[in-house]
Amino acid sequence: MATPRASTAQQSNDALQILTADHARVKKMFKEFESLIEDEANEEAEQLAKQICTELTVHAMLEEEIFYPEVRKAIDDEDLIDEAEVEHQTVKDLIAQIESMNSPDEKFSAKVTVLGEYVDHHVQEEQDEMFPKAKQAKMDLAGLGERLLARKQELMAEMGMGEEDEEADEEAQKSKPRGGGSRSVQGSRA
Repeated sequence: MATPRASTAQQSNDALQILTADHARVKKMFKEFESLIEDEANEEAEQLAKQICTELTVHAMLEEEIFYPEVRKAIDDEDLIDEAEVEHQTVKDLIAQIESMNSPDEKFSAKVTVLGEYVDHHVQEEQDEMFPKAKQAKMDLAGLGERLLARKQELMAEMGMGEEDEEADEEAQKSKPRGGGSRSVQGSRA
C-alpha cells in the first residue's frame, strides 16, 4: 500500500518541519485506515496498520534519540519532555499489541483507532507546546534536521523499508517551504 505523500516545491531540513511532515503523513494514514475499515477491506487495513506502526516506531526513535535530548538541553521544561517520553511508551505498548494481532481479531480495529487518537493528542501537544519552545530557544533546527534525516534513513533500512518509502519521506519533506533561521534536527519518521 502506498504511503500518502505531500507535495511542495522546496525541501526543508528544519527539524520541526520534518517532524510535522511525519505527523501529517501518519494522520493521513489513520484516516485511510478508518476508510478501509468502513469498506470492510480488512486485509488492506491490517497492512496499513502495520505500516503505521513502523512509521510511528521510527518517528518515536528519532524523537527519543535526537530531538528530545536537544530540546531538554535547550528549554527549561523537564515536565514537558518527561510527559512526551511517557506518552511514547504508551504508544509503543499499543504498537506491540497491534503488531501481535491481525484484522479478524476482535479488538484490532479498536486498538488502531485508539492509537490514532492517542497519537493525535501527543502530536497536538508537541506542535502547540514543545515546538514553539524549541523555536524560541533558537536551537539549530537545520542541523538537527540533517541528523534526523540521516538517522531516519538508517532506521528505515534496518526495518526493511524500501526506496519507495524513502521517496515518500522526501516528498513529505517538500510539504513545507523552507523557513527562515537555521535550525537543526536529526532523522525523523512519523
